[in-house]
Amino acid sequence: MEGTAWRVELGAGVSESVKFFRALRMARVRMNLMSDAYHELLDAAIQHLQGLKSRRVRFVSVSPQALESLRGPGPRAAVRNPPAAVTPALPSAAAPTVERKAEEGGRKTEGKAAAFAELRQRAMGCVKCSHLAAARKNVVFGVGDIGARLMFVGEAPGADEDVQGEPFVGAAGQLLTKIIQTMGLSRDSVYIANILKCRPDTPGQRSGNRKPTAEEMQTCIPYLHEQIDLIGPQVLVALGATAVEGLLGKTIGITRLRGQWQTYRGTPLMPTYHPAYLLRNQALSEKRRVWEDMLEVMERLKMPISEKQRNFFLKPAA
Repeated sequence: MEGTAWRVELGAGVSESVKFFRALRMARVRMNLMSDAYHELLDAAIQHLQGLKSRRVRFVSVSPQALESLRGPGPRAAVRNPPAAVTPALPSAAAPTVERKAEEGGRKTEGKAAAFAELRQRAMGCVKCSHLAAARKNVVFGVGDIGARLMFVGEAPGADEDVQGEPFVGAAGQLLTKIIQTMGLSRDSVYIANILKCRPDTPGQRSGNRKPTAEEMQTCIPYLHEQIDLIGPQVLVALGATAVEGLLGKTIGITRLRGQWQTYRGTPLMPTYHPAYLLRNQALSEKRRVWEDMLEVMERLKMPISEKQRNFFLKPAA
């Protein structure tokens, strides 16, 4: 309360005032919280009060300046900078309060969002593959929840994705959305990205897509690695052979890897068919294989699975 003066009444109650200052001094000594200069100030205050009492002084104004003058010559830092108030410690560093957890969680979320925004900005301006940068309409960075437990990784943007700047928005993307919804999730609750952020150019072709080259994947995939590291999904789903090759470096056919758990830098990874494959092959058996992979993913995420979900794409009993 710097700059504030108090008007203290002395007389019959001065003994109580002296007792109060002495009690305060003893409490501070026992708690070992105050400096020697502060104890000197208390002693001087007690002596001054006793002197005023002997001269029959009844009232006295007490201000920070008056208290400072009591100390006489010597260092004055103790009054100018009084000891800081003691902050109650947390119950335990190993058992933080709910408020502390919420505060730390908020800072973590803000930090992730900022890092993700910076990564997106770098990717949007990337021209490392000059031929792709020249041909693209948009960089297709990714879409979804950056705190998602489940992340889908595809091959590369197609024509529709290149126009809209969002992965999996064409016919294959619509099918992927249906698969996600059948799992009981939504596109907003997962994250979807590709090995390549730009559509592979097709010079001389008016339509169609092509597979990314190994060099293109090697150049672009660090962006995806950073996305996965920031999101920290509990499960990855690689859609098609190119996604498996980009993430794991494996060129084994997807028919041999599909449905067999792999590991990407400590994260469980489920390889499965690309939705575009299911558009070309409408066999119920192929749809069931992909769905069985999704059931494995749901079980790994400890998601509830209904009997109806378990029986999707199974032939009815004869």
